[in-house]
Amino acid sequence: MLELTWPWVLAILPLPYLVYKLATRAPRQDAALYVPFFTMLTRLQSDSENISNGRTLSVILCAMIWLLLVAAGTRPQWLGDPVELPSTGRDLMLSVDISGSMEAQDMVIGNRQVSRISVVKRVISDFVERREGDRLGLILFAAHAYIQAPLTFDRETVGTLLEEADIGIIEESATAIGESIGLGVKHLRTRPENSRVLVLLTDGVNNSGEIDPLQAGQLAAIEGIKIYTIGIGADQVIQRSFFGARAINPSAELDEAVLTQIAEATGGRYFRARDVNDLVEIYEELDRLEAIEQDDQTYRPTKVLFYWPLGAALLLSFLLALLSIPWSLLFGLDSRAREEELSQEPH
Repeated sequence: MLELTWPWVLAILPLPYLVYKLATRAPRQDAALYVPFFTMLTRLQSDSENISNGRTLSVILCAMIWLLLVAAGTRPQWLGDPVELPSTGRDLMLSVDISGSMEAQDMVIGNRQVSRISVVKRVISDFVERREGDRLGLILFAAHAYIQAPLTFDRETVGTLLEEADIGIIEESATAIGESIGLGVKHLRTRPENSRVLVLLTDGVNNSGEIDPLQAGQLAAIEGIKIYTIGIGADQVIQRSFFGARAINPSAELDEAVLTQIAEATGGRYFRARDVNDLVEIYEELDRLEAIEQDDQTYRPTKVLFYWPLGAALLLSFLLALLSIPWSLLFGLDSRAREEELSQEPH
C-alpha cells in the first residue's frame, strides 16, 4: 500500500502559479546596447512558431519538475503486508569474555587442540540460531565491557558480530566481570518482567572495572534479571618440555565461588564447561528456558520511494537546461565568425 509520510507538503502545489499571478514584475532599466550582429540574430529568431513551441515545452517541463519535487517532498513509501512478531520469548543478553586468556588452547575438537574462544564462538552461534522468538543482545568484555549488539530479533547479525569478535579488539590484559553485568542490567532493566536473562561466560576472575561483581549481581536481582554464569576452561592439561611432561591447571584463576554466588542470588545457575561437550550440554539446557508470554506485536515492512520522483526531477532539470541553450544561435555565430575569417584572408 502506498502511503505519504508528509501529505501536507501537497499544500504548496499551487505556489508557482500564485507567485506568477500575484507577484509584480520588476521594471526594466536596461541601458541601450549596440549589437553588431543584430541582423543575424533577427534572422535566426524569425521563426516564431519554433520559439512558441520551445516555450511551451519549457513550461511543461518546469511544471513536471515541480510536481515531481512536491511528490518527493511528501516522502512516499510502500507498506508491505503486516508481519507478526513472535508472541513468546525472552530478552536474552549474552556476555562473552574475550580477554587474552581465552586464547588458551585447552579445548579439543576432532583430536585437535583449539582455543577457548573458537569453541565458544561455535557453540554460542548454534545457540543463537536456535533462539527463534527471543530478543538477543551481545556484550563483549575484557578490561572493559562494551555493548556489541543491542537486543534484537535479528539473530543472524548477532551471530555475525560474535564470529567477528577477536581477541585484542578490547584491552585484553584484564577481565571486567562486574562491568559486563552492570552493562547487561542497564540494557535489560526496561524490558518486560520475568523475561530478562543474562548469560555470562568467562574463564577468569574480576580484576578490572569499578563495579564489584557481587554488587552487580545484587543489582540484577533487584531488577528481576536472572543470570546464568558459565566458567570455561579445562582442569588439567599436559605440558611437555625438555625436562619431561607435567600436568598443569589452566583454569586456576577461574573464580567459581563468585560466579556461583552471582547466579544463585539472581535465581540462575552456575555451569562449569571443562570441554566442548560440557559447553554444548550447558547451552542445550539453557535452550530449554520456558518462554514468557508477551503482547502480540506486528510490523509492516517499509520501502521508501522518494528517490524515484527526485531522480526523475533531476533528469528533467538536465533536459530543461539543454533545451534552454540557444544551440542555433551558437552555431550561427560560429559559422559567421568563420565566414569573416575567410573573407579577411588575402586572395
